Amino acid sequence: MEFRYLPMTEDDKQAMLASIGIKDTEELFADIPSNVRLQRSMELKKPASEADLKKELAQLAAKNANLKQYISFLGAGVYDHFIPSVVDHVISRSEFYTAYTPYQPEISQGELQAIFEFQTMICELTGMDVANSSMYDGGTALAEAVNLSAAQTKRKKVLVSNAVHPQYRAVIETYAKGPNLEIIYIDTKNGKTDVAKLKAALDEETASVVIQYPNFFGQLEPMEEVQQLLENQKKTMFITSSNPLALGYLTPPAAFGADIVVGDTQVFGIPSQFGGPHCGYFATTRKLMRKVPGRLVGQTTDEDGVRGFVLTLQAREQHIRRDKATSNICSNQALNALASAVAMSSIGKHGLKKMAAMNMKKARYAMKKLQEAGFTIACKGVFFNEFIIQLDKPVAEVNERLLEKGIIGGYDLARDYPDMNGHMLIAVTENRKMEEINQFVKELRDIHG
Repeated sequence: MEFRYLPMTEDDKQAMLASIGIKDTEELFADIPSNVRLQRSMELKKPASEADLKKELAQLAAKNANLKQYISFLGAGVYDHFIPSVVDHVISRSEFYTAYTPYQPEISQGELQAIFEFQTMICELTGMDVANSSMYDGGTALAEAVNLSAAQTKRKKVLVSNAVHPQYRAVIETYAKGPNLEIIYIDTKNGKTDVAKLKAALDEETASVVIQYPNFFGQLEPMEEVQQLLENQKKTMFITSSNPLALGYLTPPAAFGADIVVGDTQVFGIPSQFGGPHCGYFATTRKLMRKVPGRLVGQTTDEDGVRGFVLTLQAREQHIRRDKATSNICSNQALNALASAVAMSSIGKHGLKKMAAMNMKKARYAMKKLQEAGFTIACKGVFFNEFIIQLDKPVAEVNERLLEKGIIGGYDLARDYPDMNGHMLIAVTENRKMEEINQFVKELRDIHG
């Protein structure tokens, strides 16, 4: 056979063609106009042996800067956090990693219970009444929240803080095209949402206000002020995108009157892994329970009175009339939700608070050391585990030099905010040791001059 993983002989091919009544594969594409078809062979490498292929892939993988060999101060939505070893042991069990979706509760009790526990823990962290069984990522969850607010209020205007993650804002814009929503961005002031400008833009046509807490710059937003603004708006909804680890220490969004709280649980048990996959969460009030996208797992009892778990609400087009569906999201991130649930359970309530506090303490230690080294802190408000420093050189150039020293530097804010050239967003998690922080400051000072 010619191919190791495609065991099809020429006789097999001819037998299949004869079975469907054609002479060759070209006939399969006869209905496609020739002018739009590729008229040459694909420019692909010749097939390699299994040994050669594995060697080539290993060489390519070795070019990646992984977190086992490099010290990372890069955050901006993807973080290097402690992952208990039990997480991999549980999610590697075949009954979890091979399961697609728990349609049959009688054979899916383990997965259903895990999702139920995930939902419960998200509700405890956010202070909300109900949470769904997960979404693709934080950006997807936030865009779904925006669409829900528009459908619920019958309004088209949405106010979004410029301190919301740039990629999340891009997803919102994509989602907004279908229902033709008007997305208005509110400027920031000293790294936080400008409440005065938010107040000026707020009116009776506003479906929702979107605030990130902590925001993209790591700052804590004036949530009480936003809450007071919205008290006079009967219908306008308050949507918050929150880092769930930060909520282990901070006041939960529910305390500020949030209607919908979304975010990403990558911080719990999910490696950085070059950008994905992630796991979004979506929590809201009991009033909006039947409008939640995706699915919810509920607890019940069987005919013998034994506790069991089932898919309680599935307000999507696969299960109900299409025009009544809340979203076209047809799946979730059950395996990653399981990883997050296992991580949260392993770390525990008190451990989670301690973990959040360690992030805050180590980030403040790093800020102090950088200030002592002569660096300017761009935003000096209250923050969680990320802050901004100002450099005299392009951040991209500095990061290249840091990489040579085995350090992954902070995020270049000029990529998304043109007026923030030379500003680096630094993340410091509980994984960073004091000597690593000191090394980072030293190398940064030497590069900066």
